[in-house]
Amino acid sequence: MSETDILFELLKEGVSPVQAVGCCAGRLEEGGFSALSYGDSWELQKGGKYYIKHHDTTLFAFVLGEDWGDAPPQIRIAAAHTDFPCLRIKPSADIVTNGYAQVNVEVYGGAILNTWLDRPLGIAGRVAVRGESPFAPVIKEFVSKKNLFTIPNLAIHMNREVNKGVELNRQTDMLPILGTVSEEEKTADCFLTFLAAELGVEKEEILDFELTVFCNEEPAFVGMNDAFISSPRLDNLTSCAALTSAILNAERGQGVNLIALFDHEEIGCRSKQGAASILLHDMVLRILKNCGREETAESDLYQGMLLSVDVAHGLHPNQAGKMDITNKPVLGAGLCIKEASAQSYATDCESVAIVQQLCASGKIPYQKFVNRSDMVGGGTLGAIASALLPVKTVDIGVPLLAMHSARELMGSSDQQALCELVKQYFSAS
Repeated sequence: MSETDILFELLKEGVSPVQAVGCCAGRLEEGGFSALSYGDSWELQKGGKYYIKHHDTTLFAFVLGEDWGDAPPQIRIAAAHTDFPCLRIKPSADIVTNGYAQVNVEVYGGAILNTWLDRPLGIAGRVAVRGESPFAPVIKEFVSKKNLFTIPNLAIHMNREVNKGVELNRQTDMLPILGTVSEEEKTADCFLTFLAAELGVEKEEILDFELTVFCNEEPAFVGMNDAFISSPRLDNLTSCAALTSAILNAERGQGVNLIALFDHEEIGCRSKQGAASILLHDMVLRILKNCGREETAESDLYQGMLLSVDVAHGLHPNQAGKMDITNKPVLGAGLCIKEASAQSYATDCESVAIVQQLCASGKIPYQKFVNRSDMVGGGTLGAIASALLPVKTVDIGVPLLAMHSARELMGSSDQQALCELVKQYFSAS
């Protein structure tokens, strides 16, 4: 299966962080990785391949070299995120408005709101159902099998100024329509009733849920020669797919290769599943100590390096003035190395030099992205994770157009370049 096929599969299946992690974990299991649990003791073996799911939305996977030698083990880490800007369903979600059944939602992350209008929408995530013990609710994963919602635009006849720009209110303008109800059903819990039926439980058994409203459209090639890929969730499932492929395919006899797919990057990383937690630091120390490096683990840790892998901005042909005047990455010309003196991208010249040499040795096309000096750009988990694990760090990723739209655009060839670089990073001695 090609890397594009693998990416398409993840884009279709990874409709919430829960499902994205499940899909990547499935690939790892097929590749011979064994599941671990934080709550159990570990007995790691050199040459072993392991993965851990954390709260269903964050995933770690690592491979231990067969022969570490006497030198401190080289620890190579690559991190990405499993979440994406979207809508999330609130508790007590049911609303009836003049015969229309709707649900109450909140905006998650920096979504471009108008791109979510007039699209088929589904829901996915996980639902907590009453269990035998209060401390052991039953967690059920869920993905709707149909186009469940839509958020219709207001007709131009009712808003003649719409093409001059309309500000959408996050509370009142973004409520999806689920269906219609009769006069007698106006007090019915339409959504909760539907969810209970889909799960095969009584409404009263549903205690809470984490449900993502996702754009229910499939990835597709665009352009005369299929130069582009248009899809929901390119930010950041492109990176999740590449990191999973790389750790499955890389070969290195010494040290540790580790990938971390974190949740909650789009809302700042500060959570028990996010890159601002102690998870990564704790994971590296636990691996080293379990492999007999108890006395040197604290110093071994500093032999590591971190790739923060997240999408970059490509030059928009209709808005070229929004790009830096000398660094102008375009779709299809290779992955981006992202730099910022403000450290919104965690990059320094030594780390960049390493990545550039890896690209050169593998003949991997790359470009550099820097924000315009008069514009505030985004950030990534790299700066946050490296503050807690202070090792050499560099931010990379494929360039996109329409980033944070319900449907984004990338160059078709750039995914292969990203996959090759991360594999080279995990393989080179």
